[in-house]
Amino acid sequence: MRIYFIGQKGIPTKSGGVEKYVEALATNLVKNGQEVFVYTRPYYTNRKLTEYQGVKLISRPSCPTKHLDTFTHTLVCTLDVLFRRADIVHFQAIGPASLLWIVKIFKPKTKVIFTFHCQNYQHNKKWGRLARLYLHLGEIIGCRLADEVITVSRGLTSYVKEKYGREVNYIPNGANVVDDSVNSDILSQLGLESQKYILVVTRLVRHKGLHCLIRAFQKLDTDSKLVIVGDEAYTEDYASQLIKLSQNDPRIIFTGERLGNDLAQLFRGARLFVQPSESEGLSIALLEAMAYGVPVLVSDIPANLEVIGDYGWSFRSSDVDDLAAKLRECLDNPDRTSQFVEAAQRRIKAEYNWHDITNRTLQIYGLSQV
Repeated sequence: MRIYFIGQKGIPTKSGGVEKYVEALATNLVKNGQEVFVYTRPYYTNRKLTEYQGVKLISRPSCPTKHLDTFTHTLVCTLDVLFRRADIVHFQAIGPASLLWIVKIFKPKTKVIFTFHCQNYQHNKKWGRLARLYLHLGEIIGCRLADEVITVSRGLTSYVKEKYGREVNYIPNGANVVDDSVNSDILSQLGLESQKYILVVTRLVRHKGLHCLIRAFQKLDTDSKLVIVGDEAYTEDYASQLIKLSQNDPRIIFTGERLGNDLAQLFRGARLFVQPSESEGLSIALLEAMAYGVPVLVSDIPANLEVIGDYGWSFRSSDVDDLAAKLRECLDNPDRTSQFVEAAQRRIKAEYNWHDITNRTLQIYGLSQV
């Protein structure tokens, strides 16, 4: 079966939860014997790279600006797929879903799948009114016209059922864990010591709550460091604000984007992982932190609480004082903080593993399991 993915920036992953999702799912589908094609953007994936771990890559241009990048790339890819033999076209996220009607009209025999990752229009500090309206439109089109809708969290599942009155398929994101046998000297490069830093892995965008975390951390009298892994996403002004906010505190380290072995070692060496986001779909970084055995402290938004269950700590979202108090409590009581680690790892392995996720997606496609 020929399966096409539209909406992601590309693979192999450099940044982004959607890209991690597509890379993991696409490569696992190839292992199942499917023929998989992923559309990529030239600024993200080298246009000369035509295959990755058996996945065929199709580079198509976009207008790489904040408001036009996703729309123009999705439009070009959607038109392109009309001239290809495709059994499944799998759209990612509500923005790209706005154009899936084109496939429905012009390739009526092709099954169209939509994965609902996040309610992006809630990020009103990133998107203006017109952009948020368009994202709402994409959600409506995706939820009403796709042959099958996949939701990555139970909260989104309930939302779609209640708002659109249709049954959807809850299939969560999964955790990616790098092999223990591969090492990296990233800690020494950054001047870090194992178990002496707090880790956050996220894009530098306002709804991820990093300004709240930095202010809370600065209230602490600790020799632990705060390591912020990630880059901006058309949010240079906000990233500059974060750097300015942190400039007088040498304990705060911005590493930029880190991948593969480097990221794995940063996870393994962390004393605590913090997820301060004000809005999420289902965070792959949080899943990975738990899979690596790192104690977690998260904002009390539903998407975060759904992941940690009874195996982590939480604070009131956007409350700097409460976050500072919880950080202090976690750092001062490492035994209590780490008591959930093994149970959390078992939960991630049981409920958020890519083998099961792939099998369940194959069922949605109408294919047999591996």
